[in-house]
Amino acid sequence: MGETRMRLGLVGKPNVGKSTLFSALTLAKVDIANYPFCTIDPNIGVAFIPLRFDCPCKGLREKLEADGKIGPVTTDDPRGGSICTPRTGACRKFRRLVPCHIVDVAGLVPGASEGRGRGNAFLNDLASCDALIQVVDAANTTDIEGNPKDPEPEIAHQSMLEEIQFLSGEIESWIAGLIADGWSRGIRKIQAEGAKGLTKYLVDKLSGIGVSLNLINQSLESSDVDMHSPWDWSEKEIGNLAANIQKKAFPIIIAANKSDLSVHHPWNKLPDQQHIFPIMADTELALRRADKSGFIDYFPEKSTFELTNKINLTASQEKGIQEMNRLLNLHDGTGIVSLFQYVIFDLLDQIVVFPVQDDNQWIDGEGKILPDAFIVKNGIQTKDFAYHIHTELGDGFIRGTDARSKRTIGADHSLSNQDVIKIHAKN
Repeated sequence: MGETRMRLGLVGKPNVGKSTLFSALTLAKVDIANYPFCTIDPNIGVAFIPLRFDCPCKGLREKLEADGKIGPVTTDDPRGGSICTPRTGACRKFRRLVPCHIVDVAGLVPGASEGRGRGNAFLNDLASCDALIQVVDAANTTDIEGNPKDPEPEIAHQSMLEEIQFLSGEIESWIAGLIADGWSRGIRKIQAEGAKGLTKYLVDKLSGIGVSLNLINQSLESSDVDMHSPWDWSEKEIGNLAANIQKKAFPIIIAANKSDLSVHHPWNKLPDQQHIFPIMADTELALRRADKSGFIDYFPEKSTFELTNKINLTASQEKGIQEMNRLLNLHDGTGIVSLFQYVIFDLLDQIVVFPVQDDNQWIDGEGKILPDAFIVKNGIQTKDFAYHIHTELGDGFIRGTDARSKRTIGADHSLSNQDVIKIHAKN
């Protein structure tokens, strides 16, 4: 396969609910044919995220109904009208769930860049992630190392800010250490080759953690450093460059967990509020467990659920379900779907493209309707998308077809969100 899967890292100190969130995300009631278990490695799982738009199978169904090839949706249809056959994921009432890899990055403690906790092992785990979701304690029930303590709601925003700053600080220190290691030897090459020598040095030092030449050039432009004489840089200037690289290579979104236990909404007192999402991981996990057990039918993207088996509920189970319903109504959901949709589609600027082999019926070679939905970078070109599906498809690429308009598209055509595409290739 030519596909490179997106990975989102879950980071947080102990006892903030990171493992609870990981468990909730990977407890999926969907078909996962490509993943025998939701957890691939001990700390890597697959989460299924609902798309923001209706699955294209809705439009296809409407066309088939208009042509008299299929009847209208019936009230007893368990899929609520969806007619696609996802290879991985699910689709119900035209709400398509698509897979995203979640990395549970364990061992976050102050001083990781200096070897505390799991040290560099923790930091190296971050290198495989496209973005980081830092789970913080919005209820102020733990200290900076995750030890339980009496809540102090009046200073919860201060403890949240401390958590946020120490993660970005650890990553900055880690990157600065990589740059500084061998700096005195690298300076001679930089003096001989100028700006080209500087970027080459930085690529050599940082490519192992996924930092590209383009990202380095962007970071140099936005950093307060003297490009004419980098050999005179101080630790402060190297740190400034490392901070800019951190923001671009490892963007961090804050999940303010235990928001239902928080008294004063401390996240509203923090800077950069558009990157802070109040969430309730405990409630999400309880809802998904109840859904998995068949007691309720939970719709995460709509923040609602329906009782399916009230007769067999114990008194404590019924009380728990009533409390979950109260929390959902009070907080308009657990906040988790909105968080992940923002990270994938806004922060990382991803789109979803549906490849098919038959551009008339929108099926693959086995007759499955819209079996695949790929999350890819906005503006990806047709040939690159072919490689994303499979290396051989890219190697043999001839042209593409837009299945909606039947228009032929070339190798360098930029794809758009919700495109349904047929790739024509040599055998």
